[in-house]
Amino acid sequence: MEMSDSRVIAADKATVFAALLSPEVLQECVPGAQDVSGTPEEGFDATVVQKVGPVKATFKGQVTISEITEGEALTLTGEGKGGAAGFAKGEAKVTLSEVEGGTRLSYEVQAKVGGKLAQLGSRVIDGFAKKMADQFFTRFQEVLEGPAEDAEGGKAASEAEKKGWLSRLRGS
Repeated sequence: MEMSDSRVIAADKATVFAALLSPEVLQECVPGAQDVSGTPEEGFDATVVQKVGPVKATFKGQVTISEITEGEALTLTGEGKGGAAGFAKGEAKVTLSEVEGGTRLSYEVQAKVGGKLAQLGSRVIDGFAKKMADQFFTRFQEVLEGPAEDAEGGKAASEAEKKGWLSRLRGS
């Protein structure tokens, strides 16, 4: 299964790139993530609970980051085993470019599944994979930009939340 997409995030490239390397951000953005720990250099260990069609499984696996071009691009490669449910493997090539109003994040994803998951059929798997990618990047955008503004001055709150996240990311 292959797919690609892009979206504009209202943040500078350095902030978006740093967020992609943060285990806290990854845990908050990956649908079903129970735990994400590790470092970009050593890789991340992850536990994710997901239901794909009738199959619900806890996947334990590792995500590695490679082909890093600081502030420009990286490749995330992950593999998870879900016991009797099977396994999932994937790779996402992410590139960042400056655009008016922020950073365009473009991604190309390739994914494979095996075991009981593979028996669900490509239509179910492809739909699930697209939904997961959409949820991840939507949540990633919300984490960086703050929640959508409300009619009563939601911008101040989102700016405060964004600054709180940025200071946690930078460890200050």
